[in-house]
Amino acid sequence: MRFRYVVACVSAFAAVTLPMARAWSQVLCFDAAVNYTAGLGPYSVCAADLDGDGDQDLVVANEGSSGVSVLKNNGDGTYASATNYYTPSTYPRSVVAADLDGDGDQDLAVANGFSNNVSVLKNIGDGTFTVAVNYAVGTYPRSVFAADLDGDGDQDLAVINYWGGSVSVLKNNGDGTYVLAVNYAVGSYPLSVFAADLDGDGDQDLAVANYNGGDVSVLKNNGDGTFVAAVNYAVGTIPVSVSAADLDGDGDRDLAVAKEGSGSVAVLKNNGDGTYASAVNYAVGTYPRSVFAADIDGDGDQDLAAANEGSGNISVLKNNGNATYTSAVNYLAGSGPRSVFAADLDGDGDQDLAAANGSGGNVSVLLNCTVVTTDVKAPEESGNLESIRISQNQPNPFNSSTRIGLTLPQYSYVRAVVHDILGHEIARLADREMEPGETSILWDGRDSRGRIVGSGVYFCRMSIGSYSIARKMVLLK
Repeated sequence: MRFRYVVACVSAFAAVTLPMARAWSQVLCFDAAVNYTAGLGPYSVCAADLDGDGDQDLVVANEGSSGVSVLKNNGDGTYASATNYYTPSTYPRSVVAADLDGDGDQDLAVANGFSNNVSVLKNIGDGTFTVAVNYAVGTYPRSVFAADLDGDGDQDLAVINYWGGSVSVLKNNGDGTYVLAVNYAVGSYPLSVFAADLDGDGDQDLAVANYNGGDVSVLKNNGDGTFVAAVNYAVGTIPVSVSAADLDGDGDRDLAVAKEGSGSVAVLKNNGDGTYASAVNYAVGTYPRSVFAADIDGDGDQDLAAANEGSGNISVLKNNGNATYTSAVNYLAGSGPRSVFAADLDGDGDQDLAAANGSGGNVSVLLNCTVVTTDVKAPEESGNLESIRISQNQPNPFNSSTRIGLTLPQYSYVRAVVHDILGHEIARLADREMEPGETSILWDGRDSRGRIVGSGVYFCRMSIGSYSIARKMVLLK
């Protein structure tokens, strides 16, 4: 007897509930790092769409050349030569991109260590920037973060002062200019600050990693951009970087802290009210200087990436789904990576990595090549529990044609339909019964009338009966 299935090419982000067993298998991988020249002594990197063309550009703070490097994305995760902007201040250690003046584009804020100030560079609208305007903060600022701290809809700044043992809060006037800084005491020799709603009351609190204190400070927001006294949580030897994300999937913000002294990352789970459980440590490389949380393997939870200055690599720790982590897998970067940032740099829907290499004078780009395979088991009532395997299309992105691999355990009715981002049907690749075994479905980048379609994001809907599985495909020309 032949069982009838429909294996359909819906949005890649739609939730699908199947009355059948499903297993996601990720073979995590990154292409070899490609290095792009920045300035002298790169210390911090972040990604944002600086020129408004829809892809992720890079900006690097260079401590040795008193400025920032802007590298524009060519649209495929490769980068044009850097354009450098003088701050003009000494020892820029941290950079963040945000819409500081409310005009819809991404401006820059830079923490300048030896100048005791933060520079604001406004975007002209095309990824070029005005001359920096400097605002005084505390002593030896090392980290800057932009967030709406007072709830008025614009982006304020929080700046860590290493020698001052404080965090400076600068409220935005609404136009990208700032009032005088207000300082709040934290722990001993703070190095990193991150803003997030830690206690679930709707405003932005602060988390600070304290280098000499071996702890992380949490400062809860009063709701108006002022903060209560810091509460400190022990993490271990030499914490240098902190990131906040929902690591265990319970809806609140947990903390991840890179610890230079012990070659590890500490994870602190949120109790639900902005207080934290004891730290659990996970080994990474040598002298980790930065940690970043993102869904790197595409399974819906928050993984961790750590930049290891001493071992010249990036450690990736996959989340088991509950804020426990598998052993780190290391990927080579450049010389002395000090900062790591995750974003979709090549536009294919997954999270790539950028690392600022302090000793190399460059930034490394590691493109994610993870393959996600879905095993779908036939419904129990069919009497057949063998799996149907549907692979991610390869190559992806593609230029002219791409294939989706398919393994069928028995005769199956296959329907494969390509849609554009608006849900319009572009092409029907298959609508027939297919034999058991390994096969593939080809899309040649043409619509149902044989016309070549334009570059962009498309979705291939694969269905079994009334159930759907999606594959996101990126066509680049």
